[in-house]
Amino acid sequence: MTAEAFIQQKAAQAVQALYQADVPAASLQVAVTRKEFEGDYTLVTFPLLKISHAAPDATGNAIGQWLVDHVPEISGFNSVKGFLNLSFSAVYWNESLQAISADKDFGRLPDTGKRIMVEFSSPNTNKPLHLGHIRNNLLGDSVSRILKACGNEVIKATLVNDRGVHICKSMYAWEKLFNGATPESTGKKGDHLVGDCYVAYAKLEKEHPEVLDDVHKMLVDWEAGDPHVRELWSMMNGWVFEGFDQTYKALGISFDKVDYEHDTYLLGKELVQKGLDMGAFVKDPDGSVWCDLTADGLDRKLVLRSDGTSVYITQDLGTAERRFNTYKLDSHVYVVGNEQDYHFQVLKLILKKLGFDWADQIYHLSYGMVELPEGKMKSREGTVVDADDLIEQMYLEAKKTSEESGKLEDLSEQEKDRLYHIIGLGALKYFIIKVDPKKTMLFNPKESIDFNGNTGPFIQYTHARICSILRKAQVPFGPESIQADARPSAKEIRLAKLLGLYPGKVAEAGAALSPAVIANYAYELAKEFNQYYHDTPILKEEDKAVLCYRLELIATLARTLRSAMGLLGIELPERM
Repeated sequence: MTAEAFIQQKAAQAVQALYQADVPAASLQVAVTRKEFEGDYTLVTFPLLKISHAAPDATGNAIGQWLVDHVPEISGFNSVKGFLNLSFSAVYWNESLQAISADKDFGRLPDTGKRIMVEFSSPNTNKPLHLGHIRNNLLGDSVSRILKACGNEVIKATLVNDRGVHICKSMYAWEKLFNGATPESTGKKGDHLVGDCYVAYAKLEKEHPEVLDDVHKMLVDWEAGDPHVRELWSMMNGWVFEGFDQTYKALGISFDKVDYEHDTYLLGKELVQKGLDMGAFVKDPDGSVWCDLTADGLDRKLVLRSDGTSVYITQDLGTAERRFNTYKLDSHVYVVGNEQDYHFQVLKLILKKLGFDWADQIYHLSYGMVELPEGKMKSREGTVVDADDLIEQMYLEAKKTSEESGKLEDLSEQEKDRLYHIIGLGALKYFIIKVDPKKTMLFNPKESIDFNGNTGPFIQYTHARICSILRKAQVPFGPESIQADARPSAKEIRLAKLLGLYPGKVAEAGAALSPAVIANYAYELAKEFNQYYHDTPILKEEDKAVLCYRLELIATLARTLRSAMGLLGIELPERM
């Protein structure tokens, strides 16, 4: 039971005893006490005045006194203009901590029975994954983990954009400029080679704009099933898929469901015909099909080109219908950058016009772009930060920083190598995830690897420090070490308070689709432990009962850190 639920229950009992009135406990408003007031949690007493028929402070004082007299977990109170600030006793914090330490699933919320699909990554097969894709993948993976911890069944999905004009541009450049180059002949990952083709095409089109006509013809030929175009398309996509798989593995990313645009765009065409039949779409004289959204404050939206080829929204319509029907989804979250805000407005509106009520259950997790100290990245100009290069750079930064610390001499080279990967990837993930998704962020690799401050390595090091203390302890301990009559210090109570907030933070992160909530909670927990560690000689404690209490407290803290960081896809090492 959360602290809020505990107070609601006891306050309802107080109202019954004082005023002979039954008040639903869940209807009572309880929140963490504001910092400028004394207390742990605050009960809003305004709604109770019509029952008490007394002034706000008189009502608060009466309820507060009853709670102190009858509930040993509540030690004090003060009433301020309709707000009853309550202080918990050591008994409450000990009982709370014991319950947390005994709950191996602490932080996981009850099952909701809901099924949610989260689509993320969804790359184009004309270039390798880059820093922008990394933010997308890390957000999508973490949101999936958090929604699962919130009690939902979660399906992680990706839609590979493996057809279209952009893909044909890389294909065209390979045919005209690359003399049959392959990943084997060049020694390059396949996605990198295809990305080079895309950059080369952009330069070619600048000099010879007429080549765009050839590219469009290639797309028409692809949709017509031309054997040569299809064979080229299949070969180059195969190179890219192999490269993507290597990058996903390095990031620790996986999917439950992979869709391909070449399978879904025809589904969209069927919906275009449905829209025409029901009058939701109109066909222009040139054969193109549109949905007029001007009455809704938007523009006319093209859903099929005059040559009969699909546009992005065509396949999005078809894919959405197939997913909701096939998987009986309760909701669908699309993790896509904020430059596509308008696209998802249009997608939901068109689906509603087609008669799909579930369109209201589509959510666009719109995130800001990632920028570098040098500015924005542009794929067609080849100025992006490649994901593979960045992962390698983070590994090297972690290796350099760790070697400078001089604390790993007793580890084997294999153990060191694994540790550098864990630290480097943890630094990359945390630095990106700790920023609210809606915000544009500036990424600085050197800053992210710092072992001090709000960084992944700081939290990883904190966990390793706790593990070191637990290894050195010579006494057994467990949940039973937290006795109700123990006398925790103010800092130990502070840690117990923070631990108790974890399930609420999971719920908050799930509701907001914001892993940053969990990241910053983990940082606060790690920071509070380090202050406690600095002031409290844990292993030097001579009182065995106090020692075991402290060991169980920090063991619970370490487990909660592992759980929280696990929701971000970050591993915490036991040694650093």
